[in-house]
Amino acid sequence: MLEVGEAVDGTALRRWVDLGLRVLAERRDEINSLNVFPVPDGDTGTNLLVTLRSAAAELDTSAADADDVATIVGALARGAFHGARGNSGVILAQMLRGLADALDGAVVVDATELGRALCHAADLVTGALSCPAEGTIVSVLHAAADGAHAAGGSGSLVTVATAAADAAAEAVQRTTAQLDVLAEAGVVDAGGLGLLLLLDAFVETVSGRRPDRAPIATSRPGAPARHVGHGLRDDGQDFEVMYFVEDSDTTRMDVLRTRLDALGDSVAVVGDGAGTWSVHVHCCDAGAAVEAGLEAGRLHQVTVTCFALEAQQRIGVHPVGSGAGTRSVLAVVAGDGAAELFEAEGAAIVRADDPITRRHLLDAIRRLGSRDVMVLPNGALPAQELVAVGAAARDHRREVMFLPCSSMVQGLASLAVHDPGRDSADDAFAMSEAAAATRWGSLRIANERALTWVGTCEPGHSLGLSGHDVVVIEHDLVTAGASLLDKVLAAGGELVTMLVGLDAPDGLAEQLTRHVNDRHPEVEVLVYHGGQRSDLLQLGVE
Repeated sequence: MLEVGEAVDGTALRRWVDLGLRVLAERRDEINSLNVFPVPDGDTGTNLLVTLRSAAAELDTSAADADDVATIVGALARGAFHGARGNSGVILAQMLRGLADALDGAVVVDATELGRALCHAADLVTGALSCPAEGTIVSVLHAAADGAHAAGGSGSLVTVATAAADAAAEAVQRTTAQLDVLAEAGVVDAGGLGLLLLLDAFVETVSGRRPDRAPIATSRPGAPARHVGHGLRDDGQDFEVMYFVEDSDTTRMDVLRTRLDALGDSVAVVGDGAGTWSVHVHCCDAGAAVEAGLEAGRLHQVTVTCFALEAQQRIGVHPVGSGAGTRSVLAVVAGDGAAELFEAEGAAIVRADDPITRRHLLDAIRRLGSRDVMVLPNGALPAQELVAVGAAARDHRREVMFLPCSSMVQGLASLAVHDPGRDSADDAFAMSEAAAATRWGSLRIANERALTWVGTCEPGHSLGLSGHDVVVIEHDLVTAGASLLDKVLAAGGELVTMLVGLDAPDGLAEQLTRHVNDRHPEVEVLVYHGGQRSDLLQLGVE
């Protein structure tokens, strides 16, 4: 048994991740409101939270039974790398990669290893950025590493962790004076504050007490009035471009970095240590940034974000030529985890943990107050009831479109291609195509005797459904899930998304993920804890 403050093991690291997720979720809006650098787009808190959620999902999938530090931090680094969102998410992912590299082979973390790991993480993050700036999350990370190193001789993990967090807190307060844009807005750096929250969560994990800090200065008396988070920028960069590069090498990636430096700023080239690189750049020629990547290797998951369109949507300005008014996406969801997923992607939600009525959905649409409302019903109501809701909701002030999403996994796929800058009809078409291209299924336990397309099921049988049709009947749930996956993947697929239900048995998603890895190694698997009560597991194939 480890003494408190001596070292932490894998179980403690899991508690740190859970606490970090909770703190980031609680203060996401505050962090978003401070976001003025490198782009004032009001999403740093969301990006950090989404990235850490991806890390946690990978931990639950590939290291569910691990209790050593090296395996757990390695899983966190992989998940963050593949799910990193935005500039701050890429930096958080690289920080976790640095910790994983430094703690390779470690069973526990003591004071010396913590200081060494933070120093390595800070150096790795700096090396990934073309022009690291003072007054950002990077300088806060370096301050934390320096603080840990200075306290390293004490031999106490709690002392070193506290010193790192205290140094980070001081560095966060300094950011206002280090960047002109922060001084003008009178705020601290958003990413730096997010990192401080994670460091304080680690202190609480190892000591049992959250640091008692004076309020972080988020505004300064006499600072010029400025609305934070609009995404309107004056540095000539119009787009954020992100993608992954495979089948490349360090030489070609160095060439890519040089080309991207010439095209824009906020360049980050991050490797996962296994032959894949994540690339991030802000630029005014998105096409050139993608073409540069194509010359470096094989690209996938290319994402291009237009800052101006995001800003217009955020402040309620509709692009010229696409109709007047604002647009909202409303998703019908069940489960706390699923609700967080849809909200993180910008959707308003209406909960359907209990059966939803037409009145519930109609009231939710009217509360939005938007001219255009796209509804992701996700199978919560039959088609004829949706038609009735639409007829009641539409008037001279509001247009309502119901997209053909019969499940939450189809809704997530649809939301992933949503572009508020497109014409409403074009956006609805693209989202509908994404939903239609996602094959979906679910696992349930039969509660009565019934005749299905594949025979008669008895109460207690494990059922695999493809869409709404039972296609698998088994006595064992894992066997049913494996058979269902084989059937839905028979027509091909690159990505399986699993939403784990509230009553799913422990280890179900992990066992099914191993089945996909063994039988379909070309397919990527993402696991999220949806928390829905209707299905033990819902899966989508894209």
